Amino acid sequence: MKKFLKHNGFLFLIATAVIVVDQLTKALVRQNLALGEAWAPIPAIGEFFRFLYWQNRGAAFGSFQNAGPVLTVVRILIAIFIIVFYQKTEIKDLLVKVSLSLMLGGAVGNLVDHFTLGFVTDFIAVGRFPIFNVADSCVTIGVGLMLLDMIIKEKNGSKTDPEEKPGEDA
Repeated sequence: MKKFLKHNGFLFLIATAVIVVDQLTKALVRQNLALGEAWAPIPAIGEFFRFLYWQNRGAAFGSFQNAGPVLTVVRILIAIFIIVFYQKTEIKDLLVKVSLSLMLGGAVGNLVDHFTLGFVTDFIAVGRFPIFNVADSCVTIGVGLMLLDMIIKEKNGSKTDPEEKPGEDA
């Protein structure tokens, strides 16, 4: 148990922080804005950046509206996959660990909304981009960090060709 907690402490610490910030920001929006109401906090840029309370009954960025139970199962499977994949990460793979932690926190943050409210609270509106929330941002950043890690490892040659035998020149 001690080994499990030591290996997974970082995952649960970051994911919990994401979930708490996500849920707090969503609660603030629901308490202070009516559904569909917007607030532009930076007058100099007008409506380009605003907080807009919206209820998302689909997947990320409003896709697959009203897909209900299917999306719930997919979200749960993704969270489980992230936890299982994290078990295979090495201690030195900090970028991978951060990315998985952010993705797990984001996935669970939106699952909390789905189970408690029946929809996901979205509220960040930038230009014409679909409305999103802190959890969505963390998932997106996590995926970006994972891609960055893959690029770095590829560039540094840390990923070997499975056909290549150790000590053999390509």
